[in-house]
Amino acid sequence: MKIAALQTVSGAQVAGNLDAAYALLAEAARAGAELAVLPEYFCLLGQRDTDKLAVREPFGAGPLQSFLGSAARDLGLWIVGGTVPLVADSAGHVRNTSLAFSPKGECVARYDKIHLFRYDNGRGEQYDEARVIEAGRAPQAFTLPSRDGHAWRVGLSVCYDLRFPELYRALAADLLLVPSAFTYGTGQAHWEILLRARAIENLAYVAAPAQGGRHDNGRRTWGHSMVIDPWGVVLAQRAEEGAGVVVAEIAHDRLQQVRGQLPALQHRVL
Repeated sequence: MKIAALQTVSGAQVAGNLDAAYALLAEAARAGAELAVLPEYFCLLGQRDTDKLAVREPFGAGPLQSFLGSAARDLGLWIVGGTVPLVADSAGHVRNTSLAFSPKGECVARYDKIHLFRYDNGRGEQYDEARVIEAGRAPQAFTLPSRDGHAWRVGLSVCYDLRFPELYRALAADLLLVPSAFTYGTGQAHWEILLRARAIENLAYVAAPAQGGRHDNGRRTWGHSMVIDPWGVVLAQRAEEGAGVVVAEIAHDRLQQVRGQLPALQHRVL
């Protein structure tokens, strides 16, 4: 099965971001991908964290969800929409939500980001997602039947979740998705290392689409969107900044081979 990790440099205008996302999704479809995954905040990376509040939607309705469903149906793709801001329990917050759509345009899975990023490098770069985002509570996965007859268990996660390996153990997935907007500094230091570790320890494929470049608000994200195999081999990667499509072939036979020759998942004690 071919999958695509899409890299964007989203800005403060939703319409422009959706146009850019659709162009990348169409490119992935032309390349033969069955699944295309957008990065975190693909629809909006605003001037302020609170900009998310103005475009939040109730689950099941709204222009952002309609965009994803229509694109999946029009292009014949499974699409995971990085994250979109959905209504939260608190009026001053959103859920940072990853949504999976089938080629019929139906939403088949919802995951609300559990772990919320907080960072302060002591030199003026500070982030605290909990100011605007309400944390999710439960891991989520869905089954994707590929055209070659295999059923893939696809585990959902978002960005900062990558630092919490227990989440990926709970997902027990064949393919782990990590749509992200890693900062340039933390990405340079940890992005590839963490992604390869999650692939190796779970004997699973990992697809990690990312924001990558300089944004309207001055923030710079690391990018380097990639797909990794269950042995930790990077199958494809976007080395440069800017929007683009990373396509790789994942194989159920390879998954079974690796899990058979090193049955570490069966050896777990704790």
